[in-house]
Amino acid sequence: MCGIFGYAGPGALDATAAKTLVKHAQQRGRDSSGMVIRGADAYHAYKADYTIDRLLKRIPPLGNLFFGHSRLVTNGTGDNQPVLREQVIVLHNGIVVNEQKIWDELGKTPELQVDTEVIPAIISSHLAGGGTIETAAARVLELTEGVVACAALVPHLGKLLLFSNNGSLYVGETQGGTVFSSERYPLEQIGASNIRQSKGGDEAVVLDVPTQDAEIAVTEWKNRNVDLVPGLGYSAAEEALLQYPKPDFRRCTKCVLPETMPFISFDENGVCNYCHHYKPRNHPRPKEELFELIKPFRRAKGDEVLVPFSGGRDSSYGLHLIIHELELRPVTYTYDWGMVTDLGRRNVSRMSSKLGVENIIVAADITKKRDYIRRNLEAWIKSPHLGMLSVLTAGDKHFFRHIETLKRQTGVTLNLWGINPLEVTHFKAGFLGVPPDFAEERVYSHGAMKQLRYQRLRLKAMTQSLGYFNRSIPDTLAGEYYRSFTTKTNYFHIFDYWRWDEKLIEDTLDAEYDWERAPDTQTTWRIGDGTAAFYNYAYYTIAGFTEHDTFRSNQIREGDISREEALRLVEEENTPRYPNLKWYLDVVGVDFTAAITAINTAPRLYRELPVESRVS
Repeated sequence: MCGIFGYAGPGALDATAAKTLVKHAQQRGRDSSGMVIRGADAYHAYKADYTIDRLLKRIPPLGNLFFGHSRLVTNGTGDNQPVLREQVIVLHNGIVVNEQKIWDELGKTPELQVDTEVIPAIISSHLAGGGTIETAAARVLELTEGVVACAALVPHLGKLLLFSNNGSLYVGETQGGTVFSSERYPLEQIGASNIRQSKGGDEAVVLDVPTQDAEIAVTEWKNRNVDLVPGLGYSAAEEALLQYPKPDFRRCTKCVLPETMPFISFDENGVCNYCHHYKPRNHPRPKEELFELIKPFRRAKGDEVLVPFSGGRDSSYGLHLIIHELELRPVTYTYDWGMVTDLGRRNVSRMSSKLGVENIIVAADITKKRDYIRRNLEAWIKSPHLGMLSVLTAGDKHFFRHIETLKRQTGVTLNLWGINPLEVTHFKAGFLGVPPDFAEERVYSHGAMKQLRYQRLRLKAMTQSLGYFNRSIPDTLAGEYYRSFTTKTNYFHIFDYWRWDEKLIEDTLDAEYDWERAPDTQTTWRIGDGTAAFYNYAYYTIAGFTEHDTFRSNQIREGDISREEALRLVEEENTPRYPNLKWYLDVVGVDFTAAITAINTAPRLYRELPVESRVS
């Protein structure tokens, strides 16, 4: 996943325009970069495991024919782009999710460790079999699953092929030449004309460029000592450290919340105060109200709604409803802050390609974000405090800042969210000392006073481990500001009007989109979130419950499931997820044994059942 851009014309593109293209490509990813440039008499390819700004300082001027990318790493840094195979060189935005099937069909063997390699292999096989360059894009899109937005140079034919299957590629004219980018906005910024979106093989663009029979020279720089997507190196000894205690405590007789839940109390019948104060959340308003709300935003052509899209089950199903029920034309937005797993990214790619929807990615400086997490996690390990676990996920709140920027850039002002109304986790702030607000009607609460009280209590908890006072603080506070204090306009929740039905959602995603599930858990909730397994392990080991208990309790109150079914589900869903735990601790650079030992040895809020009393 990355931002791609390029230009082919009679003269060099002016420096300001080139800088604009580079800047907006880098917004989509900055972990690595690559360029292909036509020099005086030959093509040259360059790639590096650092930002494109830095790469451009090391290579020749861009000239009148170039194309490049700024990459969000999804499959390690071992094999970067551009990818050269069989004298076809490719830059690709997206993820091909069925590459092994394609390799088998082509009868070829991959030489690299990046899914993009299959694209030049398809083009080469197509041409060798008598196909034309004009039909090559259609052949690629016929075989591939997942987002493919691509610039492919075939130098011996003197052709540059531009195409996509979801619309994440725009082409225009400027300074007598052709310019392209992953998004429309940078082309508008440089004053390009005749801007059109490439979506499907029939809308592929074929440019005539200088021919070259000699092999393209590739120069690569690798300076990074730590891979952003390291090999997990699973260890039986590490996995054996994980504990799954059986708490001996009281649970609500109506839901499954335990006595370790912050601020919980029980009546004479054993029913908790959370049940007594519960207001139904999954009883949607008439759909007709939403149809009326969106009427002013409908357009004769172009995108009509901006949809936050994580690739998780709820945003995926929300996107399905927006297209098939509301019949809106969406553009989706994904914020990647370094804790989105490859599974989550693959589901973004699957959904975007199958629905033909443009996906705008805004990527944080992942190295910096993970460094912030590491610093705060090391502080937490020194003094485990359940109320401070939320600081580990504070970096994702910048999501709310970028969506307002994208609304301005795209001109799309309607914003529809697919948030599960039952995902309410009072306990995360409760462990910090914030009592539940039972009148809260939304998953996200924005009250200024509530946020200020929360920050005061968090500051007090930070004094227990001075390592929290680190360079991440401005980033954390800024994220909280954008989430809680900025004004949200034309901002609606689709599950306020559609009932959230877990089975229907899962069945639809499985049947229509081949939506990928996690191999280490049966739940479909938060499986693309790299942080969830860690904080849930901490909550369960220390307090005996997780967010799964609060979610299933809400389902009980809604009448969706029985208490017996909820108990069975949380028993399964709270099981430690070693692969996800391992991934998380590896990517943030924290020792697995140290982190897990800190949790295991922290004082527990419950007694454990004697072994002989446990029922499997």
